[in-house]
Amino acid sequence: MKRISSEPKPYDEIAKVCLVERNASPGGLSLVNANKVGKKSANDLVDLAMEIQQVQYLKQQAHQILQEAEKDAELHRVACNFTKVSGNVYHLYERQSGQKYFSMLSPEEWTSPHQYHGSYRLEVDQSWTELSNIVKKDYNMQAINAIIQSKNPLALAQHTHSMPMDI
Repeated sequence: MKRISSEPKPYDEIAKVCLVERNASPGGLSLVNANKVGKKSANDLVDLAMEIQQVQYLKQQAHQILQEAEKDAELHRVACNFTKVSGNVYHLYERQSGQKYFSMLSPEEWTSPHQYHGSYRLEVDQSWTELSNIVKKDYNMQAINAIIQSKNPLALAQHTHSMPMDI
């Protein structure tokens, strides 16, 4: 019977690791570069983290777009006794019964007995922009139009650097 030694093994014996031999054609399919298939670079973790961050950002944007679309749909269901025209601002009121309706008259133009819920501009794309965001929306639309007309992708970067901070 062999005795198991309690003495520590030399470093050379510990450092030797048996790896599975590489197959340059697994399943009969040739790999592009058999040496790089099983290896990871130091930047792989950083790249993965960046991709995850991009996915989270896109998810957040998608969520925001869905919320805006829901709000736009809700505003389109509001009662209205006139034809809405894009580019015009309409004022949202609520009766005591709970019915919401649009009016062409702002709170400054008449003393409504109903609760005022804000003013919105109907956009060409049938979305709604709250009155407090109209300046920002117009500025962004001018930037987009300038980029489209210039056909220069660098124009976006140049335009965003000149954007006023208070918008």
